[in-house]
Amino acid sequence: MSKSKIQNPNSKIPKVCLTIAGLDPSGGAGIIADIKTFAAFGCYGAAAISSVTFQNTNGVFGAVHQTAESVRRQVDPVLQDFSVSATKTGMLPTVEIITEVARLIGEFALKNVVVDPVVRSTSGFNLIDDAALDALIENLFPVAGIVTPNLPEAERIARMRILTRRDIEKARRLMQSMGAKNVLIKGGHLPIADRGSGNADSGKRSAVDYLFTGSQSELFESEFIETTSTHGTGCTLSAAIAANLALGNNLSHSVRIAKDYVTEAIRTAPGIGSGNGPVNHFVRK
Repeated sequence: MSKSKIQNPNSKIPKVCLTIAGLDPSGGAGIIADIKTFAAFGCYGAAAISSVTFQNTNGVFGAVHQTAESVRRQVDPVLQDFSVSATKTGMLPTVEIITEVARLIGEFALKNVVVDPVVRSTSGFNLIDDAALDALIENLFPVAGIVTPNLPEAERIARMRILTRRDIEKARRLMQSMGAKNVLIKGGHLPIADRGSGNADSGKRSAVDYLFTGSQSELFESEFIETTSTHGTGCTLSAAIAANLALGNNLSHSVRIAKDYVTEAIRTAPGIGSGNGPVNHFVRK
């Protein structure tokens, strides 16, 4: 006798978001942060580990990478079973893994692909080498709905220093020439004078991100919060964008919601850890 599925007729089936990224055992970044962020927006999170890192809030102390085969064997059954509404990539440490992830995206025609080009930890640990970065640009930029580098990542990708908003414009043109359709450059590291315009008269610092969609640009500005609780903010922002794309929001709206969410997650951070602590992923209720 076959078993039938029992489903609550009053329940709404959640959107499924998939993350392919590294494991941060301290839970502030990587796939654990992604899953918590998906849940904060009411999405169901699925995950595949690309690398097991050894880290806490003070730094990254090493990593053991998966093989391309093990990544496929994690992802393939999920895609065979679930309808995935958005996919987010984080730390993809080798050429082989990057090539396999690009192959999976093509095979399953995955949509709403958010590529967070994680190349270096805040503590200065190189997470991928130059060959892997080249493979990421070649294979994932063309299939990404949006690429979300911070300033140091944008500098390494574009192979140039970024000190002004004019530099950001030049870097995005270079990234778009590499195949990225839409680019979000997170400008938190930019010198204060070039961050934005909204708080210039008050002398307050602003946290400014720059979204480029084709030839159009949009600036997202929010309060700059002085804190050490910034571990995993890049992962969290890109996961929040993916979740909102899965929910049907357009790209600009998704970025705005994600940025507001991260700002409040930083503001209400739990204050744990002796280094750069994690944010409050469950700030949404």
